[in-house]
Amino acid sequence: METSADVAVVGAGPAGLYAAYCAGFRGLSSVIVDALPEPGGQIAALYPEKKIHDVAGHVAVRGRELIDHLVAQVAPFDPRYLLGRTAASLTRDEGAGWVIGLEDGGRVRAGAVVIAAGLGRSTPRTLPCLRPYEGRGVAHHVPRLDEHRDRDVVIVGGGDSAVDWALALAPIARSVTVVHRRSAFRAHEHSVKQMYAADVRVLTDAQVTACHGVRHLEEVRVRTGEEEVTLPAQSLVAALGFLTSLGPVADWGLQVENRQVAVDRAMRTNLPRVYAVGDICTYEGRVPLVSVGFGEAATAANHAAVELRPGSRLAPDHSTDPDAAPLP
Repeated sequence: METSADVAVVGAGPAGLYAAYCAGFRGLSSVIVDALPEPGGQIAALYPEKKIHDVAGHVAVRGRELIDHLVAQVAPFDPRYLLGRTAASLTRDEGAGWVIGLEDGGRVRAGAVVIAAGLGRSTPRTLPCLRPYEGRGVAHHVPRLDEHRDRDVVIVGGGDSAVDWALALAPIARSVTVVHRRSAFRAHEHSVKQMYAADVRVLTDAQVTACHGVRHLEEVRVRTGEEEVTLPAQSLVAALGFLTSLGPVADWGLQVENRQVAVDRAMRTNLPRVYAVGDICTYEGRVPLVSVGFGEAATAANHAAVELRPGSRLAPDHSTDPDAAPLP
């Protein structure tokens, strides 16, 4: 139940995976802890099929493809993945390192810690009538489009996720209906225009009031004004947003500002050898982009390398040198 590494990375999203790669490039072992059952963080959970446009070197890259590339990139350094396991506590080791206590009782010992936990703990918003069918037709995200092939799909929400999933599912589902409680959508205007032009039924000023089915969701009832309609539905995607919090990280003794961990220009927190990168960190002028998170991960990993191996250079060797990276 105990794992040891030079660097413990809390979070297996893009910034966390790249931090583990940069640590490996400097000859440091790593262990990656994430509460989700697969790598990818928010991208894998919420929009794996959506194209991302702010990753350097890519005109556009699908979320799942980006995560697959990051996992393949770090693979030669053999990081240890502890997935589906939550980092619950952070305490000082007897030496100069840290011990991360996991909710299931496991422990991770590491010389340095990189917190890349994204938006922290996310709890999906839902409706009372949906709860009995969660896992039986009701979901909060669409990790794999093909699971909804030839189904009647109802999507509840008016943000980018709801509209993006409607556009992605329209070509493969038997039917797609978007139910939004307002008349106007919060999603990007261009995407909304595409949705109205696509083979998607849109019900606005509407709300799901009931779900029916024996063992699995079969239909939903929707109120639109004074009228109620019954829709066939083997799948319902509740794209109603998430309630986020730092979760256990808030109790680790870190300096927190507006529910984010404060860091300096080296991505150092107020705790020695503990760094924070990606959306969970904050500093003056930060721009919340995937590409920025990659730079922060590289900065944190290289500063950790100097801390763990005094006398080593901050800047790594050029990655174009064939013998630069200490591959196993």
